[in-house]
Amino acid sequence: MNSTPRILLVEDDVNIATGLRKVMQRDGYDVRFLTRGDEGLAAALGESFDVVVTDLKLPGLDGLQLVRELHQAKPKLPIVLITAHGTTETAIEATKWGAFEYILKPFEVDELLDVIAKALETSRLMSDVVEIGDATTTRTAIVGNSRAMQAIYKEIGRVAATPVTVLIRGATGTGKELVARAVYQHSDRAAAPFIAINCAAIPETLLESELFGHERGAFTGADSRRIGRFEQANGGTLFLDEIGDMNLNLQVKLLRVLQEKAIQRVGGRDLVPVDVRIIAATHRNLESAIQEQQFRQDLFYRLGVVTITIPPLNERPEDIAELVKYFLKRFSGEAGVTAPSIQPEAIAFLQTQSWPGNVRELENTVRQALLMAKDFTISVAHLRGVLAKSRQPVTATGQTHAAYISGLLDRVERGEVENAFAKMLADLEPELYAQVMQRTQRNLTKAAAWLGVTRLKMREKLKEFGLYSREQSPHE
Repeated sequence: MNSTPRILLVEDDVNIATGLRKVMQRDGYDVRFLTRGDEGLAAALGESFDVVVTDLKLPGLDGLQLVRELHQAKPKLPIVLITAHGTTETAIEATKWGAFEYILKPFEVDELLDVIAKALETSRLMSDVVEIGDATTTRTAIVGNSRAMQAIYKEIGRVAATPVTVLIRGATGTGKELVARAVYQHSDRAAAPFIAINCAAIPETLLESELFGHERGAFTGADSRRIGRFEQANGGTLFLDEIGDMNLNLQVKLLRVLQEKAIQRVGGRDLVPVDVRIIAATHRNLESAIQEQQFRQDLFYRLGVVTITIPPLNERPEDIAELVKYFLKRFSGEAGVTAPSIQPEAIAFLQTQSWPGNVRELENTVRQALLMAKDFTISVAHLRGVLAKSRQPVTATGQTHAAYISGLLDRVERGEVENAFAKMLADLEPELYAQVMQRTQRNLTKAAAWLGVTRLKMREKLKEFGLYSREQSPHE
């Protein structure tokens, strides 16, 4: 995906399109808008976009046909359909034909932006190719040449082309999602959708509807029929992350889907056939969960036809040098450093750490050390500073602003700090983002407004500071 996501907006009402375009641009998107359905289809087929947003009623070619033809040509391109209440059934048909989501008029702008954000994440998961064992790339990669990682590469190659379910096990931060995407991208379903859902991030009361969809009137607030992720992923792959957090009632229904290859929408009676490959992942000890009657043994065996277990980073320290090389190359442009380097002593220091956050923690450490070192070689001192800050956050709490700044300038004068402004940002910015998320009860829209940044920038910063965990994902 491009660094600035591209959105194609197809809307024949110029006033509405102009307003939506301004809102999307304000949120950090590159937006092109067209007023005719046939022109929109031609543009989407001939150019590269990350998401298409289209009205239903269009001249030249209606939105329904646009969805159908575009999804057939580019099944991995998310399409968001805007429709009036009176055409809900048509919108449902469009979802069956490949629309990622539909929004009913009238709608709040934030609702549209939320759907676009979800569509972009889905687009990223499908389009961002995972390189295997390549530390020289700037693309997303699974890196490491240890014996343990070589075994994982072989396992990915062995199971990718088969239709079996795969269970990926490993601690938080080991890269389970990357392995799932690699299996998908090397499978015969790589041209079909890849839909990911985090079972731990969605409330239990909503997860069933999210997976299977619901009929109108199935529960309070179910004003129309909704297509679930299983139907959206039909013909493709569904990635169920943190499957160990799924409740027992839903586990029974998932087991039935795996056995019957059909789903039943919440509040519905009809069985809807689905052709979906399941890849699941968990950081939990499922054997213990089975003993504690928190996870079904029959589902465990059904999901784990093939199991790939990713070792924690402290069990493969020989991979750390390659991982650091990869992260330096990947983040050098962001830090404005053309030829980043690190002292051998610093590599040795990293290899002695316990890394409770695994590869994700190492990634954040290298990224922050690179920003701290700037054009200088990363040293042990840089790394100690970053780890001290991340494991025991450095803030100005309890100090006056004047005292903090005075102490910072004293360190600059002694030669301990080169760039006072960058150091101040490094010290205070993570705390600022942490506190604003806490005070807004993790409401991403409100937090972004408080800080005067786009929600796109907000997400990037939360991920940079390790505040966008899957276990506590912000609501938008």
